[in-house]
Amino acid sequence: MKINQTLFGKTKNGEEAYLYTLTNQNGMEVSFTNYGACIVSIIVPDAKGEKADVALGFKNIEGYEENEPGFGAFIGRYANRISDGKIEINGKVYELEKNDGENTLHGGVKGYNNFLYETEVFRDEDMISIEFSRLSPHMEQGFPGNLDITVTYSLTQTNELMIEYHAVSDKDTVINLTNHCYFNLAGHNSGTILDHNLMIKANKFTPTREDLIPTGEIWDVEGTPMDFRTLKRIGQDINADYEPLRIADGYDHNYVLDINGTDVEKVAELVEENSQRVMEVFTDLPGMQLYTANMLTPVKNSKDDAIYKKQDAICFETQFFPNSCNTSNFSSSLLKAGQPFESVTIYKFSTK
Repeated sequence: MKINQTLFGKTKNGEEAYLYTLTNQNGMEVSFTNYGACIVSIIVPDAKGEKADVALGFKNIEGYEENEPGFGAFIGRYANRISDGKIEINGKVYELEKNDGENTLHGGVKGYNNFLYETEVFRDEDMISIEFSRLSPHMEQGFPGNLDITVTYSLTQTNELMIEYHAVSDKDTVINLTNHCYFNLAGHNSGTILDHNLMIKANKFTPTREDLIPTGEIWDVEGTPMDFRTLKRIGQDINADYEPLRIADGYDHNYVLDINGTDVEKVAELVEENSQRVMEVFTDLPGMQLYTANMLTPVKNSKDDAIYKKQDAICFETQFFPNSCNTSNFSSSLLKAGQPFESVTIYKFSTK
């Protein structure tokens, strides 16, 4: 296990950002930057041992300063959407930044992926970890509470990329942390993911309004294009005449995961037949946003000058349900003062 640190570039403010590359004995390499605590690349072998970067991203710091798609981004204080850009805690209403029409998306205009983080490296016999941390001050993005946050990325000898979230607030607040990595198991610049096969361990999902805010209902996937309980080609039903798919122009929906909520359990599997690469997703969170990059358009500073297009990648955003802070029948995202928040998500790579 080894780690390499290089200068990634300077931000517009003249701050130095670094690139950290973790490598295991299987040849898997994962790179991160302390600017935004973002995942920059994930290089894994296929069934023939040939390596490819399976995470969409940028080749320099300029790309991550813009990063409109959120490639590899650490998302907070509240991932996904909050209706009307407001929350109520202990009888007090907090007005948030509206950056998605009348709603708040991924925390606001300046998300957690737009800050520099303190960095620390930890080594173990069969794992190497890099920890990014900062203080999100009281009323940043409009949220109450000074929030000490840490996201730790670990690479194991068994080709697992583990993400551990830890946070503590000095006031009651809401929290929803996730990562917004865009995956394509054929390679980041290989085009559509509609031929990938996907399984999601979920019997239900949360339908949305036209602005992608959940209605508060929970619908069964059975008999619908939303059903991924057994491996199915992503493109099989994506263009079906089904209202939730029409609203989102593809898959952009929160799945109600069929897990006990206390253990880290397998919730999804992604398979690319040509390379025979497999990615499994594990989490202890109640929901996962499946997003087929329906709004993705070409960006500047992409890796290898790739021209990324709609549905060239897929995201698995483990989370509390969107707008759960305003929806009483959803799992609560309230974080009490002094109470630590901890969660784990794992992306495990292998071949068939």
